[in-house]
Amino acid sequence: MAETGKEEVGGGNEVNDPPEWGEDATKGFKNGGKQMESPVKEKNLGLMKTFRASLKAVSPMTLKNKRSENTDSDQSQASNSPLRPQSSPSLSRGSPSQSSFQSPKAEKAPITRTMSDSAVGITGSLAKRGASFRQSLGLSTKKHKPLQPVTEAINSSEELRSDSVASINRVLELRDTYTLPEIPHLPLSVMEINKLIEKEVLEEAYLNLLSLRLELQQDRQSLKQEDCPIELVNKEKDLSLLYGTLRKKMSDIVRNSSDVNNSSALPSCNKELLVYVAHIILEEEKRQGEPGAMQGWREAWRDAVRDGVRDTLKKIPLNSREQNASWLAVHLGLLGKAVVENLERVKIELLSSYPADFKVFETYVSCHHEAVGEHLKSLLEKVTELKDYYALLDFIIHRYPGEKIMGSSSLQPELKEAQRVLSLDKNFLDQIKIKYCSRLQADMRASLDRIIELENEEMWKEKRKPNIDEGLYSSHIDMDISTNIKGHVQASGRIDVTLEQKVVRSCLEELKTFPKRFESVFVEWISPLSNSPLWTQYHISYINSFTALKEHMEGFKKSCPIPLELVQREIDGLTTKLSQSVMEHFKTDVTPFLRRQMTAKWFSVDEDFSQLISKTKILSEHTKYMSPKNKQAFVNEAHFFVVKEYVSQLMKNKYLCKNRKNETAATKIKNQWEEVKEIFQEMNSTSEWLHPVGDQLSEIIGCRKSDVKRHIETLVKNYPDIRKSHLSAVLYFRGITRGRERHIILQKLAEVKARIGNAGNKEHALFNEIQAADNTGCLPSTAFSCMSFIMPDG
Repeated sequence: MAETGKEEVGGGNEVNDPPEWGEDATKGFKNGGKQMESPVKEKNLGLMKTFRASLKAVSPMTLKNKRSENTDSDQSQASNSPLRPQSSPSLSRGSPSQSSFQSPKAEKAPITRTMSDSAVGITGSLAKRGASFRQSLGLSTKKHKPLQPVTEAINSSEELRSDSVASINRVLELRDTYTLPEIPHLPLSVMEINKLIEKEVLEEAYLNLLSLRLELQQDRQSLKQEDCPIELVNKEKDLSLLYGTLRKKMSDIVRNSSDVNNSSALPSCNKELLVYVAHIILEEEKRQGEPGAMQGWREAWRDAVRDGVRDTLKKIPLNSREQNASWLAVHLGLLGKAVVENLERVKIELLSSYPADFKVFETYVSCHHEAVGEHLKSLLEKVTELKDYYALLDFIIHRYPGEKIMGSSSLQPELKEAQRVLSLDKNFLDQIKIKYCSRLQADMRASLDRIIELENEEMWKEKRKPNIDEGLYSSHIDMDISTNIKGHVQASGRIDVTLEQKVVRSCLEELKTFPKRFESVFVEWISPLSNSPLWTQYHISYINSFTALKEHMEGFKKSCPIPLELVQREIDGLTTKLSQSVMEHFKTDVTPFLRRQMTAKWFSVDEDFSQLISKTKILSEHTKYMSPKNKQAFVNEAHFFVVKEYVSQLMKNKYLCKNRKNETAATKIKNQWEEVKEIFQEMNSTSEWLHPVGDQLSEIIGCRKSDVKRHIETLVKNYPDIRKSHLSAVLYFRGITRGRERHIILQKLAEVKARIGNAGNKEHALFNEIQAADNTGCLPSTAFSCMSFIMPDG
């Protein structure tokens, strides 16, 4: 025996499954035992009555009375509430499952007969039709074994699709053919109307509200203008309260229909309720000029739509940052999915319930925009990390209007291109971008500080020799920084151009302070290693790295020229300081050896010069690993320094060559000069203009006194900045300290300088950097000695 099941649906409708057939199953037949006509043949009087008539509402008391009468009139079949699904004829109180099936033409006293095959067939047919009708009205029943002969299996999915189409067709028919029924002459009581509203019997409730409103208007007209009895005031309050209750109930119905999580599929009865909601709104809009009319029905409907969408979004799972590092990305994915599913549901299930002028789909789209915008604002308050700010921007600008959400093919063609973009306050989007850049700048600073820490941990503490990359000392600083910045810039460029420019500016702003921070930490750490080769190697590696970093940043010159220029100045300042440190380190090393040149010891011992050459060769080895852009200027400066300091020793009057020692000195100077020239040529110095000075001075020192004048003009042409004091110092070292010959040589210098004037190479200023001793003494034993003061030192 099959079990009998009950399930409450909607407002308490009860659906009973057919009990097992027994002897009472023969009831429902009359006229001498003839089988009653099939329900299919009676469809014009039963299932297929006009939908409005079949769903017209009556009060609960009327419903109860009519059911108790158990008449066979058409009114009894139409007595169910229009907002409650009408019970199937096969499952009503007159069906075989409870008593007997009452045909519209049947007598009240049924005749029974024994169970027959035809009865089994009819009962199986009735049961299947009743189940199908329950499905079409959104009612569910408990599962039970089918009470029918063995037949072919039914495809449930096709049946559901068919029921859905039928449901939509019924709703469309109701929507398109609906007309407001006649308003009752006498309204129900306030409590009865309120009860109808609570039970969602909207049509009957609204008709009685209209009747109450007309009654109130008539009462008001019958009174004198100054009269206003308390009964009338109370009736106005009651009417206002009832209208408020009706609007709230309608809003609840709309709100629930907007919430995708409210049910997986909108029941047929709810779709029909929406038809009544729409027509009540339209009717109220027509009656806006009448006394007592409530305003803002369409606005209240839209608010209910929006609130339902908000409810849907609030139910989307949202993990905390502690639960899931990708909490926001996951949530936004679910948010996009919910938006698509909700709008698909609107398109498939809700459009049929509303007249076209409601613009339902457009309203739902705009409400989704509004609700999503509010939802994103609440999410922004929880965001603190860069990746989450990025996820928000990407969702708003690209993903939301993209083909996965608003551009989904399932929403076309109803959703137009212009409706796809999320409408937000510009200030909100700018606010996210500002927070993004601020967070980026903070992360950038932390990243740069971490780069210094890594350099300390991996290189300085371990005292590792710098890496050699493509023949140059290098560190990973430039690549780490440029890769980091370019990654942020490229990511922001995928959002939009304005954000990209803001990101470039933010990165450059933070990078501007990095060279000084790096210099401070590096100098403090490197100081104890000043006598180690690592000292120079590290300096050169960072000169190379920061020079490369400057080149990497050149790509941002077009978008942010001023911030880039400020960064480049700071980088140039650091590389210049690092280069000067190496240069000063070299000068400090070689200066003691240079100062011991052109002395008495120098004639016999080469140790100091050998040390000078050795230190210079060490520097030469280091400069091989320096980037070409920095190396050339550095080598030229080192070359100039060695030449200047070497020549300067001739100007200090530290030694006077006597007894033909000038020839020995000239030879030694010439030989040493060759070594100096050779080493700087190996270093690829481009200061070739310095090479002749040593040879020319050695020739003046080694030649006879009478031949000195012949070398003056060449010397002045190559070095026009040479002065009388410089030449006097050279003559002193040569041994020409006084006399007519000295005066003639100095006079020759004055004549050559006057004649050549500006013809000499002014760019090659060597002697201007050299301070010479004063050798212009006045000698009374010579004819010209007392006149020497007349010649200027120039």
